[in-house]
Amino acid sequence: MGLPKIYNVYFLAIIATVGGMLFGFDISSMSAIIGTSQYVDYFNNPHGIVQGGIGAALAGGSVIGAIMAGPVSNYVGRRDAIFFACLWWLLGTALQTSCNGIGMLVAGRFINGICVGITSSQVPVYLVEISKKEKRGSIVVIQQWAIEWGIFIMYFVGYGCSFIAGNASFRTAWGIQFVPCAFLMCGLPFLPRSPRWLAKVGRVKEAVEILARIQAHGDVNDPLVVAEWEEITTVLAAEREGQQGWRRFFKNGMWKRTFAGIMTYYVVYIFDMAGLTGNIGLISSGIQYAIFIVGTAATFFFIDTTGRRPLLIYGAVGMGICMMVVGGVLGSYGTALPDGLKGNLSVKVQVTGSPSYTVIAFCYLLVLVYALTLAPIAWVYAAEVWSLETRATGMALASVANWLFNFAIGLFIPPAFQNISWKLFIIFGVLCFGAAIQAYLTYPETAGKTIEEIELLFNNDAIKPWNTKPGNSLLDAHIEEVRANNKNVDGLFDEQPAVSEVERAGGKA
Repeated sequence: MGLPKIYNVYFLAIIATVGGMLFGFDISSMSAIIGTSQYVDYFNNPHGIVQGGIGAALAGGSVIGAIMAGPVSNYVGRRDAIFFACLWWLLGTALQTSCNGIGMLVAGRFINGICVGITSSQVPVYLVEISKKEKRGSIVVIQQWAIEWGIFIMYFVGYGCSFIAGNASFRTAWGIQFVPCAFLMCGLPFLPRSPRWLAKVGRVKEAVEILARIQAHGDVNDPLVVAEWEEITTVLAAEREGQQGWRRFFKNGMWKRTFAGIMTYYVVYIFDMAGLTGNIGLISSGIQYAIFIVGTAATFFFIDTTGRRPLLIYGAVGMGICMMVVGGVLGSYGTALPDGLKGNLSVKVQVTGSPSYTVIAFCYLLVLVYALTLAPIAWVYAAEVWSLETRATGMALASVANWLFNFAIGLFIPPAFQNISWKLFIIFGVLCFGAAIQAYLTYPETAGKTIEEIELLFNNDAIKPWNTKPGNSLLDAHIEEVRANNKNVDGLFDEQPAVSEVERAGGKA
């Protein structure tokens, strides 16, 4: 017998999203370290392209990890794919902690990135597949919250370690990264597998049992369980009769999901980088991280009632206004600094007095709007829009786009500030408004609907995104039909979609 399993979805989310905390840890693992004399002296003052390479190694490894994530998740399952990712984290952290030079440090960060690429794409997949439709948004928001806590905690851990003499300073900070990984690896065996993945690989009875434990305290004949199981198997069978291979990501409405999955990350990271660097040093990192944590915590309580579309649309509009105000104030009241501010060529304009307070206020507001809307909703929406057959690979594709754009924007921002200064805010503001229009025209509402039901939203051209609302799930009527006809799950076991040999082999893992 295996270890006992825990089926409370909030417990499952807390354990699984430690993978997000790993993401946050590595993001800020350098931020409080790279300016210390211990780091500068030991690594011979890395700067320019060298320091850029150290920082970019995480993103490079994350691209590789995201590419690996889909096939691994489809073969061994969502839960075990996360465990597999942890092995890379242990190796990468060991290399960083014991590094004897820049090469070993880059290798460690790259390998840590492989873990981040897998967990950042497959933790949301796991959470989406185990959550009830009424709570799916709030459950996945915990992933973003864990990332922010990881950034916050590691930032101050690094700061505290900066007071340690010698190279033990940064080695201690990087070594502490073992802790969340060990916690995650100990917790994962107590998590059940995704019932939808089990259905995909033909492990029917186990899938129904887990679905019943999550949805109905273990009653496999509960009308909700029977109705949802019928939905899962019907949609899975229909999908397997359709387009196969990579073409499925662009045929029969799937292009909309591919576009939505990738573009949500693209827009979000433009906002993210603008918020982090566009404030021109006016926002302290600690306060910004606190705003992120509080804002995302608030989103947890309303994301499933307000729906996804309002957060995508109004969040983008709100951020666009903030960008335009900041750019307009800097352009109208700023003093040009041709040689930069104290040698910093990224700061080519400066404001003082009342205009400076306006810039500070709208930069804080920018961060708050982002934390309340686009930061958490990107994880939710990008994970929801895929079908069962494409979800692991589709979310991995979105994650690849995330890391590639993250890398590219990181390279673009510094020269852009040097060359066009405050005008960059205007460009980002226009992109924000464009994102709002795109969301209004192409993103249907997914809140309160089963992930199988979302198939209809994307496959039916007669359904216009702007006419969709939260809730009104077809599953509710289906439950009443099951109850009226006194159906039970036993009669459904003989009507299963075909399972490929590869999937069946993976399902034996």
